[in-house]
Amino acid sequence: MYAIVQIGAGQYKVEEGQQVVVGKYPEAEGQTVTLDKVLLVANGNNITVGQPFVEGATISAKVVKQALGEKVVAFKFRKRKDSIQKIGYRKKITALDIIKIAA
Repeated sequence: MYAIVQIGAGQYKVEEGQQVVVGKYPEAEGQTVTLDKVLLVANGNNITVGQPFVEGATISAKVVKQALGEKVVAFKFRKRKDSIQKIGYRKKITALDIIKIAA
């Protein structure tokens, strides 16, 4: 059984027992969250597609870790004197452990 859920601006395919890394989620580590923006639920050959969300479908997940992602470097170079610009940042991420998919 798997589901496709919208978390923030992204859509993720999740299964029970899977760990998913998503953008920053406001809950603290160790808390359980309920994701209700479920777009699709598939149980074998039985597939339910929402319009836009599946009614009554929820996903329970536990916040495992709040961290910073890998460093991303943006480098601009123009062929003029003193026109090099290097910017780096690390995106805030959250690791979620999927506990249960309820259709």
